[in-house]
This record gives sequence, structure tokens and C-alpha cells, in this order.
Amino acid sequence: MHDAVTRTATDVMDPARARALQATLGIAPSIEAGDPLPPFFHHLHFWDPVPPDRLGRDGHPARGEVLPDLGLPRRMWGAGRLLFHAPLLAGSRADRSSTVEAVTRKDGRSGPLGLVRLRHDIRQRQALVLTEWQDLVYRPDPDKGAPPPEPPIAPDTAEASEEVRFDTTTLFRYSALTFNGHRIHYDRPYARRVEGYADLVVHGPLLAQLLILFGQRMLARPLTEVTYRATAPLTLPQPALLCWSAGAAWVRGPGGIQCMTARFR
Repeated sequence: MHDAVTRTATDVMDPARARALQATLGIAPSIEAGDPLPPFFHHLHFWDPVPPDRLGRDGHPARGEVLPDLGLPRRMWGAGRLLFHAPLLAGSRADRSSTVEAVTRKDGRSGPLGLVRLRHDIRQRQALVLTEWQDLVYRPDPDKGAPPPEPPIAPDTAEASEEVRFDTTTLFRYSALTFNGHRIHYDRPYARRVEGYADLVVHGPLLAQLLILFGQRMLARPLTEVTYRATAPLTLPQPALLCWSAGAAWVRGPGGIQCMTARFR
């Protein structure tokens, strides 16, 4: 059980920030005020800046205000769902209402888990344009010397695929554009020694962004609904494949591991 907490935020959908993300993704910067933003570009906005003394050890804002403190130190992006009601326009004000819908605990393959579901409703000119659910996962620190969980293997049935590559500059720019201070994306000793990753971790939302743009290109039409789920971390310097088949997309990482899946409507 939990008491529902709702927070509101207002931001202007800055076209310069959108052009910076286009450039980061290797897309010619073209977005101007009044243009519809590509899907998922709203993640550049509604920052939650807090002073250093209110940050947790991982660089995120400390939990306990909107997000509950479950006593589990490692945070990761688990899954999401988006309903696109109308285009979100660059250069105009937008209002977001965010609510913690559910908080649950369970035991997973690697120990106890905390699951938090957030709902965001974004309005522009007083009309609802986007509804988003985010599932955040909290875990304990890894046992020293314990092998990581076996990742799932991606299908090899892709009808189309595109290779994507990441480096420290890409991760830095995406962290800056989304005001994401999570140290697993830029602090290699922390990522390895504290959170147990092989190297710097590619942002889950960055993988989701690339999959969503890829899916839109494959469908060749505006999106109405997307669901996605992170299934294994992708770390530097490994390339990956964006794969597509019959309304589904996935990220195929090194050795064929499945890093993320998505379905489109």
C-alpha cells in the first residue's frame, strides 16, 4: 500500500534542445517552433534539478519525496507504455502531471526487487496529448563475485535491422540533454565496482528512443501506442542491432542477447 503522490511540472518544448538530440542521434537538426516533436522527445524536458546535498550516491535525486525509498540502492529503467493522443508541438508550453500509481515488492532471480509505476499525463493548450507509464526497478547491490543473471537471447527472425553504436560522447550528451546524473553512464569505476556492470551502461531511455524512431520508420505512419521493456543492460563499447518484425522491435546486443523489446500500434 502507498499514499498516491502527484507532482506537476511545466516546461517549454525547446526546439533547440530537440535539434541537439537530433544531432546526437545522427539526424540532421531540423525541428523549429510549431513542428510536431518526434515520439519520445518529451524526455528532454520536465527536469527535476535538485542541489548536490539532495542527491543519492548514484547521482539521482534521493528518494523519499515522490519516489518512495524502498531500501534498495540500485535503480534501473524497467519498462514503459505510451499513448499518443495528439502531436506535442515544439516551442510551446506543456504541463505534466505525475503520479505514483503502484509500489510493489517481490523476489526475482537475483534477489529482492522493488517495482514503482509512474503515470505521466502531458497537456498542451489544455488538451491531453500524451499519457506515459514508467516502471522503475530497484535492486540490492550485487554480491561480490556472484555471476550476473543470464540474459535472454534475442530472436533471429528480423525482417529489417539497423546497427547502432555508442561511445562516451553519446552517453555524455544524452545524459546532459535529459539532466540524468546517474553515474553508471559516465563514472566507469562506479559502474563496475559499485553496481557490478562490465562497463558504462547505455541509457534505457536512449535505447527506447532509438527503437521508437526505428519502429515509426518501419510503420511509415504516426504512432498511436508503444510498449517497451528492458531485458538486459547494454554496455560500452558494444554495438547493437535494432531489429523489426511484424509490429515488434527489439535490441539485439553482443552474443545475441536481447536488451530491449517493443511493440507498436
